[in-house]
Amino acid sequence: MPTRSARTAWNGGLQDGSGQVELTSSGVGTYDVSFPKRAAEDAGGTTSPEELIAAAHSSCYAMQLSALIAEAGGTPQALEVKADVMLGEDKEAGGFKLTGIKLTVRGEVDGLDEAGFKDAAEKAKASCPVSKALTGVDITLDAALEG
Repeated sequence: MPTRSARTAWNGGLQDGSGQVELTSSGVGTYDVSFPKRAAEDAGGTTSPEELIAAAHSSCYAMQLSALIAEAGGTPQALEVKADVMLGEDKEAGGFKLTGIKLTVRGEVDGLDEAGFKDAAEKAKASCPVSKALTGVDITLDAALEG
């Protein structure tokens, strides 16, 4: 399996500095990062490690869930996956940490009932590689069929 890479160039201190993260493996983009905007409600056109983790988690989860639906005898027609990654204070070690991730999935699936879909959804939460990498973070799941 291939290795994927990203690179960040940072200038200045934490509060007055900023940087750019480049998705070097794919070359699809370079994005601004800033700690003050990372910690603000309005990202102001910048991304953050948490948003990049959310992107990684939602896409990985969607792929894993589609595979598990097929293994269970279903056919995924459409999956809408949202990952909300929360950053908060680390009261034990100081600084900040990821305090939780909420996965929300809505699916249109042929051949599985609600219980079968939820079972596949839970298995995908536990088995997608990004979920495995984030085992130190509380990951919750809200899964339901639509249509």
